[in-house]
Amino acid sequence: MRPRRKTHSRPPEPRLGSRETHESIDLGRFVEKAYLDYSMTVILDRALPHLADGLKPVQRRILYAMHELGLGNSPKFKKSARTVGDVIGKFHPHGDQAAYEALVLMAQPFSCRYPLVTGQGNFGSPDNPKSFAAMRYTECRLSPYAELLLSELDQGTVDWAPNFDGTLEEPLLLPARMPWVLLNGSSGIAVGMATDIPPHNLGEIARALIHLLDHPKADPATLWADVPGPDFPTDAEITTDPEELKTLYKTGSGMIRCRARYLREGHDLVVNALPYQVSGSEVLTELARLIEAGELPWVRDLRDESDQEHPTRLVITLREGELPVERIFEHLCAVSDLERSYRVNFNVITPAGAPRVLALVDLLKQWLEFRLATQERLLRWQLGRVQARLEVVTGLLRVHHDLDAVIRVIRESDEVREELMRVFELSERQAEAILDMRLRQLARLESLVLEKEKQTLAARETEITDTLSSPARLRKMVRAQLLADRERFADARRSPLVPRLPAGRLSRERSVRGEAVTVALSRRGWIRTARGHEWDPSQSTYRSGDSFLALARGDSRETLILFDSQGRIYNLGPDELPDGRSPGIPLTSQLDPPTDARFVSLAFGKSEMSVLWADAWGYGFVLPAPALRVRLRRGRQLFRLPEGDVALAARSLDLADRVALLASSGRLLVIDPGEIPHLDRGRGVRLLAIPTERRGEECLLVAVPLAPGEGLRLVSGRHECPLSPARLETYRGNRGRRGRGLPDPWPRRMEDLVVEVVPAKGG
Repeated sequence: MRPRRKTHSRPPEPRLGSRETHESIDLGRFVEKAYLDYSMTVILDRALPHLADGLKPVQRRILYAMHELGLGNSPKFKKSARTVGDVIGKFHPHGDQAAYEALVLMAQPFSCRYPLVTGQGNFGSPDNPKSFAAMRYTECRLSPYAELLLSELDQGTVDWAPNFDGTLEEPLLLPARMPWVLLNGSSGIAVGMATDIPPHNLGEIARALIHLLDHPKADPATLWADVPGPDFPTDAEITTDPEELKTLYKTGSGMIRCRARYLREGHDLVVNALPYQVSGSEVLTELARLIEAGELPWVRDLRDESDQEHPTRLVITLREGELPVERIFEHLCAVSDLERSYRVNFNVITPAGAPRVLALVDLLKQWLEFRLATQERLLRWQLGRVQARLEVVTGLLRVHHDLDAVIRVIRESDEVREELMRVFELSERQAEAILDMRLRQLARLESLVLEKEKQTLAARETEITDTLSSPARLRKMVRAQLLADRERFADARRSPLVPRLPAGRLSRERSVRGEAVTVALSRRGWIRTARGHEWDPSQSTYRSGDSFLALARGDSRETLILFDSQGRIYNLGPDELPDGRSPGIPLTSQLDPPTDARFVSLAFGKSEMSVLWADAWGYGFVLPAPALRVRLRRGRQLFRLPEGDVALAARSLDLADRVALLASSGRLLVIDPGEIPHLDRGRGVRLLAIPTERRGEECLLVAVPLAPGEGLRLVSGRHECPLSPARLETYRGNRGRRGRGLPDPWPRRMEDLVVEVVPAKGG
């Protein structure tokens, strides 16, 4: 019988998927960490610019690669493919087309306010920025503006890190001499956040930085004179109201509106400047579609006469008519991209390494801190080089008078460096410098030249040391650099600031003459309109939970003025509102009121009108017609209200010879309108006295201007109280008095009270 073969037992191999081959992790935590890592990579390494140099990583790597290739602003152009190859092969391991598009964007003068790359060949056109030729056909080099980013790169000013494969080093930032995040702007979408920074004028930004260096605690309001607004590469107008621009710079976010510019040539309207990133061919295509649909009866023909001499020349031939050309152009802006709004969001990666939305003054101050720190690093680097050379020169002077002994030590000693250091009391750097010199140079050393160099180096060392020890000197140094760069690179503003109302549409009926319209406002802020003055909106149906509040009758060519409970006024065109047969639209779709405000009244703006506006605490004033013109979607604060107070419905004061003031306590006061001051804005004066201690219980309900012969009728449920003109005279008094109580059994339920104006007899 064959003996059994002896076997050695071994542990079983782990099966794929068993617990021995992986670590168990909670799925929620794993997904959360993976998504967070991805989000931060997109935010920090792709989408958002850094405040310091205003660049995204791919842009920074393109500029550095071109710098390493020696592609300055004076050498010959080199193929774009050469640059792209170095970028993706050494620093940015992504698609070549993505890197090339980033390069092209920095070379397009219609995309960048200050192009950092100079291109030769087809780099696209304003009509089609992506129509650029392939990178094997185009050539490029750095523009003169790139010097403001790269001139101090190799002088110890920035930190370096290994590239993606660890074979080279690349700068983490570029030592920018100007805040490029503002000069060229930036846009990008990350995970959960975005950035939209418009370009600005270099001279204006430099002036603001110099102002902040001279006045570190300057009020942000003082910067508006230096930086009045963005400055786009195109010559289109910026029509945003200056107050809105100030709010944008104060908060770091908002909207900017740009409008095309035009010239008159006979019956032709010639557009010679378009808003930023607007294609002229697409504008003409859209206008042609509207002409075919019969929606532009004022336009006869369209032509694109743009050429190399006139990059933008869109000819719009108009028909003869009574309508002003300015109004037709405004309509064209409303129905096409001849007027465009841009979102602004100053979201950048701060020096702390985190994304943040900054106000303009904070952004400029943080950039100045970066610039001062960069200059301090540069000075320390220069100081190290000066001290090293000074040490070498001192050693050369020490051995100059006994060169024979130096030669003898070199010839006879086995440990030459150590022997030189011992005999002549030299440092290691000094000994190495002597040994590195050729014998001919050693023999020709001139003591006078060395002494002069030593004095120069010592003076430079003292100068750098004094600057580093004095923050004021360091700021003065940065100020001088800003002045020099502004003198060299600043240019005139391209985008004029021309405040205008948003473009409004025309209807064919309005092109000849205006028409009667009635506009109704509901209690929840919905609005609608109807032709004529016969429509009674109080009898119309409203959305569930809503009801009629106020109406205004006027002409379609007039501006509609709206008043809210927080003392703001707004303007709208009646032709922008829906027909009365529909439920209407919320005013928040056309305007941007505060979230806790409600609309209280509306009126048509007449040329000579004035409006009485009062608040619940009995104060008020008269607004003249010029103060009622507002260009802002968010309105304008005209009534200064204390906390807890609200504005009442504003009413036209035209033809009025009395003003009736009714309080919730049932007190009535009739005053002369001449006692009420005319103000453009403010708190006004006391119209009806309401004791301070009773303000929570008593308030002013209405302030009603009355024309000669008009009376009042108070209605509360089924009860009413008529007040004829003669009876109202018994309530006459001076402004600011308490008034008299209404006759018994009034007051009824004042919260249900309806106040009606009774027309004069025969009126």
